[in-house]
Amino acid sequence: MEVADILARKCKDPRLKFVTVTDVEMNNDLRKAYVYVSLLGNHVEAETARKILDHASGFIRLELGRRLELRYTPEVSFWLDSSGSRGDKIDRLLDAVFPGDEPERKGNGWGESGEEGQA
Repeated sequence: MEVADILARKCKDPRLKFVTVTDVEMNNDLRKAYVYVSLLGNHVEAETARKILDHASGFIRLELGRRLELRYTPEVSFWLDSSGSRGDKIDRLLDAVFPGDEPERKGNGWGESGEEGQA
């Protein structure tokens, strides 16, 4: 993912250190890129990082134009991917309802005998 590489190597703002690109979707004519990110930290830190990403979108678009061989360099917009936090919330709720209730596991995860492909 080029956007993740640009954020990791080219953006020098330390507030973007814990930003993870989870997905990128393009519209049909490839002129818009919707970049989904997950942000570690509290709500204030996440909102600050989102504003920095929005402000840096022009720079990121310029870098993408240098790296990609497309007729048009897409406009970049950032969207929060909250699926990780929703999953964590579900895990906490399940732990509260079923404390210490861990399913029994046999073998090494490949099946009863520990060998792949055998029933």
